[in-house]
Amino acid sequence: MATHYFPTDRVHFTWDAGNEPVLTIADGDTVVYETRDVSDNQIGPDSDVGVIATLDWNRVYPLSGPVYVEGAEPGDTLAIEILDIHTKGWGWTAILPGLGLLADDFTEPYLRIFDLTEGDVTYFREDITVPLDPFMGTMGVCPAGASGTPIMPPGTFGGNLDTRQLVRGTTLYLPVQEAGALFSTGDAHGCQGDGEICVTGLEAPMYATMRFSVEKRSIPGPQWRTAPGPLTPAVDDGSFFATTGVGPDLFENARNATRAMIDYLVAEKDLSREDAYLLCSLVVDLKISEIVDAGQFVVSAVLPEAIFALEML
Repeated sequence: MATHYFPTDRVHFTWDAGNEPVLTIADGDTVVYETRDVSDNQIGPDSDVGVIATLDWNRVYPLSGPVYVEGAEPGDTLAIEILDIHTKGWGWTAILPGLGLLADDFTEPYLRIFDLTEGDVTYFREDITVPLDPFMGTMGVCPAGASGTPIMPPGTFGGNLDTRQLVRGTTLYLPVQEAGALFSTGDAHGCQGDGEICVTGLEAPMYATMRFSVEKRSIPGPQWRTAPGPLTPAVDDGSFFATTGVGPDLFENARNATRAMIDYLVAEKDLSREDAYLLCSLVVDLKISEIVDAGQFVVSAVLPEAIFALEML
């Protein structure tokens, strides 16, 4: 079993079965990545909000790939074990006009740059400590017959899953749709709440190491298994506060639960509405609390109150 280093100068911006593999690896091999942030370095540690207006959207979602895995055939399952993942010391979160759960509520661009050099935490404010738990926002095999297909949204092939549990120690399983799987990754996050509420997590360039294996079984879509232990170990010993949205539409319920959480953060924690929205995207988990009661569903927005301690529990 060999270890390969993916070249830093090779990225692609769409899913395409015609993309030439950059690496060819054997079943059981490991690949070490150094990925760019989702903006393809258009946003940097010294950027201000003005950069959002000049973004070249054709350069968004630079993916490292494809990697051709020998022996992977359509109908198989590709297992990707995340061995290591860590940031390059900085990241950003933004309100991007027209995008996000509350795009109609927040129409002006907004940008925050974060220092991630402490490794385990970053500081939203001196009294708000955000735990870091890095993961790759996009991990996917090439969709069957793809030709210039946008990276967003995700699909049964994986892709832009933005699933915060895909951290070190987790194994992601993807259904192979093209010979060799043609795996690609990028769009890394330093942290994110379930839902990626404002459409950006803590976007960051990243180092990652993954081991690939081929399983001769079929699955209908992405599946994953974490390492043993709690999903949010940095905050699980603390209390949680939740707001809810109740009604017949899960999307509207998610919006209303988030609006109530923003109101709470503004009133009780003295945050601006923009900062409250960003903080929701970084630490608040949206959960379906109930979906079986006569067409009236409940979505909860769950906030870990441990982040408001001066030191993480």
